[in-house]
Amino acid sequence: MIIEKTSIPDVLLITNKRYGDARGYFSEIMRQDELNDAVGREINFVQVNESVSSANILRGIHFQNPHPQGKLVRVVAGEVFDVAVDLRQGSPTFGQWVGEILSAENGKQLWVPEGFGHGFYVTGEMAHFVYHCTDYYHPQTEHCIRYDDPSLNIKWPLDGQQPLTSPKDLSGLSFKEAKLF
Repeated sequence: MIIEKTSIPDVLLITNKRYGDARGYFSEIMRQDELNDAVGREINFVQVNESVSSANILRGIHFQNPHPQGKLVRVVAGEVFDVAVDLRQGSPTFGQWVGEILSAENGKQLWVPEGFGHGFYVTGEMAHFVYHCTDYYHPQTEHCIRYDDPSLNIKWPLDGQQPLTSPKDLSGLSFKEAKLF
């Protein structure tokens, strides 16, 4: 695993080495010891989720408070612009966001720590997304911040299109109204 800090140092971009030939490739997706070293503490995944989305779908910005989830996210088919937003009051990067292209082709993953909101926009024809989570899904503690909140000013690669979102995402709170950490 090649692990790099992003512009928000607690959010990590992970690139997996691929070993292949004409038949295909092999790649170690996650090594617990290397991830623990990079994060600086032991990570324990308790739930694995997947989602499949069509082109132009935007999901997020989602988080749980209480019961925050750290997430190791990757795309196994397709491509997304993946976003993590620091919701930790008192953090030097509070209110800042980082976005990365994750795709089946580039094999990159993003570590989104507890205390962050998460969202993504499907930039290709579709995306099959897998999340390894550090806490269980607790629907009663789930919150959503609008993807287009002006105080966050996330630069989604929409290319002039109106993204397709769920009613839940459209009714998300503003960053200033959200129950932050």
